Amino acid sequence: MDEINCMGIGDFFPSRKEEREIEVNEVEEVRIPEVKEKLKIKIEKILKSEDVDKIVRLAKQMIVIVKTQELQKKDFGYAQTLIMKLKRNCKQSNVDIVGTSDGYLILAPSFVEIIRE
Repeated sequence: MDEINCMGIGDFFPSRKEEREIEVNEVEEVRIPEVKEKLKIKIEKILKSEDVDKIVRLAKQMIVIVKTQELQKKDFGYAQTLIMKLKRNCKQSNVDIVGTSDGYLILAPSFVEIIRE
């Protein structure tokens, strides 16, 4: 009788290398710079076209929360026009802008990230 050699799938692949644990005793110290100035947040209303430039100027330096409800109640079309102008100016000035469902706009300078989820 001929002898039959049985080969398993493991015979086709080289055996796995043994995993080694390496102990690292190095400690890296990370220094966090002290913040000398607090981040400022300003609340503004938008009522007229001149407010747009003022708000964008402020938003380059700090977070600005803009109330739009009052203007939207008076003249919704004009409010939309000013908001579009504000969005354009923010884009040109590298200012991030986001609207809330309750009629506020939040503007953040380039060093602040607004996380949208």
